Amino acid sequence: MKKAFLLASILFISVISTACINNFAVQELNSKAKEFMDKGDYVSAIERLKSSVDLDGSVFETRYNLAVAYTQAEDYENAVSAYKEAMKLNPDFADTYYSLAVCQENLAKDIISGEIIVDENNVLKKTDIEEKTDKKVLTDNSLNLLTELLNDAVLNYNLYLEKSNAADKDEINSKVEELNELLKEHKNVSVSR
Repeated sequence: MKKAFLLASILFISVISTACINNFAVQELNSKAKEFMDKGDYVSAIERLKSSVDLDGSVFETRYNLAVAYTQAEDYENAVSAYKEAMKLNPDFADTYYSLAVCQENLAKDIISGEIIVDENNVLKKTDIEEKTDKKVLTDNSLNLLTELLNDAVLNYNLYLEKSNAADKDEINSKVEELNELLKEHKNVSVSR
């Protein structure tokens, strides 16, 4: 009986120790990531935050900060995914909805401008300056993603308004109107196959 208790105690202590070490490592990685973010080194910040998520994926702040780092690096596709993961951990944090909507809006506008295209395998690709044309012709895949992004951005801006005491309510409503206009405008856009 004493051996079983001793063994259980040792296992419990090692679990607690590992959790403490992981927690400390997560804090260290997050602190280092913040330093990189403050310097504008978003790639290094993203790497630290991804390592932090690997150690403990249940920390909301890490997931949210990873999404912010992706946003700052203008990697909107990964930012959208990271915001959605953060949202699962804390669905009541209003700023997540706002930030997600901004990324969705930016990604949609990059598709409209031709900076981003969606290939036949639904993979997003940045275009070269030479590839851009004055005539904006969207593929079916680009148009479908554009519509989805604009609808989701409108939804997330509205959820932000519901979940927050937004002082910028008029500005957000104006953004929603602008996105709804873009939706209408791109329903009749020419599509290339």
